[in-house]
Amino acid sequence: MIDTPRWVRDAVFYQIFPDRFAASDRVPKPGHLEPWADPPTTHGFKGGDLLGIAEHLPMLADLGITALYLTPIFASASNHRYHTYDYLRVDPLLGGDAALRELIDSAHARGMRIILDGVFNHTGRGFWAFHHILENGLASPYLDWFRVDRSALAAGRQMLAYPETGRTVTAPGMPGEYASSLERLGYEAWWGLPALPKLNTDYQPVRDYLLTVAEHWIRFGIDGWRLDVPEEIADRPFWQAFRTRVRAVNPEAYLVGEIWHVAPDWLAGDRFDALMNYPLAEAILGFTGAHHLDEAVVRSHQEYSRIKRLSGDEIAERIRTVLAAYAPETAAVQLNLLDSHDTPRIRTLFSRDEAALRMAYLLQVTLPGAPCMYYGDEVGLEGANDPDSRRAFPWDESAWDQRTLAFVRAAYRLRHAEPILRGGGLRIIGTSGDSLAILRSGRWDELSDLPAGARPALVVVNAGEGPVALSIEAPELAGCQLVTALATREPADELGGTMVGSDGRLALVVPARYGAVLRPA
Repeated sequence: MIDTPRWVRDAVFYQIFPDRFAASDRVPKPGHLEPWADPPTTHGFKGGDLLGIAEHLPMLADLGITALYLTPIFASASNHRYHTYDYLRVDPLLGGDAALRELIDSAHARGMRIILDGVFNHTGRGFWAFHHILENGLASPYLDWFRVDRSALAAGRQMLAYPETGRTVTAPGMPGEYASSLERLGYEAWWGLPALPKLNTDYQPVRDYLLTVAEHWIRFGIDGWRLDVPEEIADRPFWQAFRTRVRAVNPEAYLVGEIWHVAPDWLAGDRFDALMNYPLAEAILGFTGAHHLDEAVVRSHQEYSRIKRLSGDEIAERIRTVLAAYAPETAAVQLNLLDSHDTPRIRTLFSRDEAALRMAYLLQVTLPGAPCMYYGDEVGLEGANDPDSRRAFPWDESAWDQRTLAFVRAAYRLRHAEPILRGGGLRIIGTSGDSLAILRSGRWDELSDLPAGARPALVVVNAGEGPVALSIEAPELAGCQLVTALATREPADELGGTMVGSDGRLALVVPARYGAVLRPA
């Protein structure tokens, strides 16, 4: 049986880009910062920090958040910190190691977990081992930590870590084509970017160092890792060793990989527990936003350009495909996000359409896997592609979308209150036009810890522009009167009060652009 952390089944995650969430007066800033409310820029720093996050944990707890996923926090010369130069030191701009200690302790005291972003495929060019090669060339003991052009160094040509403007050409095609950067720069760089030297993870000292880093922060108290571009370390033994080392310290540590497609081989029990569930996100977005997608924004993103308008039948097939690809204990802990720092924000994708937004959140909290909210989405934060998707959190509450905030809070509370939504089985029991009906009932797998008498839940969504008649067969609901536990708009009881026949048959007319969770009275 595949061993996945039980706590993740009950978790609701909140993804934070630390520079943009909240700034604490207790973390001194060394100098110029970009104004908080100004549009974000590629290189600008807003000054958010880890103590700012710690100080707002009560707000997140009230929202229903039980776990935080932080994008990189280690010392780096970029606001997103995917350009690491010291993996064993929290960036001083974020408050340093002491701030992480306070955040972890405060979160754990509230029953919250924290996972960090691990960027182990590439470093920043300020990374100490790479800097050593820049200074010493062939004489550096760290020469094998990166793939460098030794013949060029022998001929007296220095590595071109800071090429002149206009001389940098990104490597063509997909990640992994590093030959051009080796020739142009004198070293392999991720996607040909000079700022991102690619580590030589085939070299044992590099492997040992990265595994030590992974183990160090688990010992420090974090609850898991989100692994950046892990497919670019196409080395099964490395990731197997990574899991072994991490789990030896914390058997409940959560390991989730950034892989954008269905990839069951990575979740066979020897590497990761879960993936960032982008395939499910694309299906939900394509269905609930069907008639309100901003096509220009969709087309502008390399991955989300796959989002297509889906009918009820089409999303049903997508859901079946994604769930069938994995063992139940794996599907139950997938990280079910809708957007992230790497995508346009959902509100912008949906052309600010409130109905589409609520239907998407309703499906996200009622499907197997752990929902993940991207910071600020709950109050209406917008943004197109990077860097616009990384705006600062708007702390002026008068600017918040209170209706969306109230709906998200209610949706998370329902998920926490109803065990069937976290551990129950799933059956698609009806589709028609742009509508879908899902029944959550019974146990999802033999590990599902459902209390006796856990109520089934019927989830119905109609993303179409007109009402749709749905004929449903649900023996589990036979003879029950249904009440509305959550609805995407008022009045909340449009479908409430419906009686299910003694044979389990039910005919519903689902209003246009409406979703609801119904349960037995």
